[in-house]
Amino acid sequence: MTGGSEGVRHSAEYYADPRPPVALFGRGGQPDRFMLALEGLAARLEPLTSRWRPGHSPPEPAGDLTVRVAAVERPAPDVAALTLVPADPGTVLPPWQPGHHVDVVLGGGVVRQYSLTGDPADRSGYRIAVRRIEGGAGSGLVHGLAAGDTVGLRGPRNAFPFSRADRYLFVAGGIGITPVLPMVRAAHAAGREFRFVYTGRDRESMPFRDELPEGADVFVRPDDEYGIPDADELLTGFTPGTAVYVCGPAPLINALRRRVPEGTPFFSERFSPSPVVDGRRFEVRLGRSGPVLTVPEDESALDVVRRVRPETAYSCRQGFCGTCRVGLLAGVPDHRDRPTGGSPRGGEFALCVSRAEEDERIVLDL
Repeated sequence: MTGGSEGVRHSAEYYADPRPPVALFGRGGQPDRFMLALEGLAARLEPLTSRWRPGHSPPEPAGDLTVRVAAVERPAPDVAALTLVPADPGTVLPPWQPGHHVDVVLGGGVVRQYSLTGDPADRSGYRIAVRRIEGGAGSGLVHGLAAGDTVGLRGPRNAFPFSRADRYLFVAGGIGITPVLPMVRAAHAAGREFRFVYTGRDRESMPFRDELPEGADVFVRPDDEYGIPDADELLTGFTPGTAVYVCGPAPLINALRRRVPEGTPFFSERFSPSPVVDGRRFEVRLGRSGPVLTVPEDESALDVVRRVRPETAYSCRQGFCGTCRVGLLAGVPDHRDRPTGGSPRGGEFALCVSRAEEDERIVLDL
């Protein structure tokens, strides 16, 4: 998989003709059997779900369950690391791989996605780590949880697949270490060649430094000691054939994407919504007789709809979780979402990323 357009994890071409991740520890570059099984299941279900009338509630992903907070740790002053175990002791958690995340259903129905950052071989519990964001509803709720509290869980889902490569360059910015850490451990255990650069404001703010593999090519690089990094420095020692994995703030991802040679396998996960690319002004009508709203070139339909319907649900704002998908009653959409385990699109519209042609009007079941 190669790097996609600016501001997205993967290219549109990839999602038009997706390929299952290669088994990390398999031989001969064979596809991952678990992911092939999931694809087969989705192919059998889509003809049925696509016939549902617009506005039908999408099915929840397989593996929905209630989990209990078994432990809360503070690996950095503003980071909460939660160990989540099944509320029913007889339940076994679904399997996952490095790069997977889960949807966590918090108080008031708030849904947020958090990367799994524990040991994939340990099916007794999941671990997530969340940095507190000033004014952030999701992070505030997570930081208010204590041992014994329960939350809902959906998934795991894979929007940041870890594929087999001859060598890797991992780059994490701050809390971006959460999905990258299991990848680094897996590459180290498999004897793969890699370099990991871990950046952050200062050492105290960088969680899980004590969990990095010993004897590996790991560079912990706080800004207060080395200055703000640039892409050329982070790519020191880069050789052709290296797969690049980066998670962190958008400027970090964008700088690296611009500097890696064309054709380099580039995988990224970002914290914030992608900027609107190639946006055109269009209109949305809320219901068949509701108000008509204009969506500007540089805003999403979600931004506009929430001004008049602030209760409209959303989560990832990047087109993969499905939380803001609503029924499409009329009009021709420009689908830009990237489902990763929720319902097929069918007659639905993802408010956070999908659009329409210039000056066209779509009618939403809202």
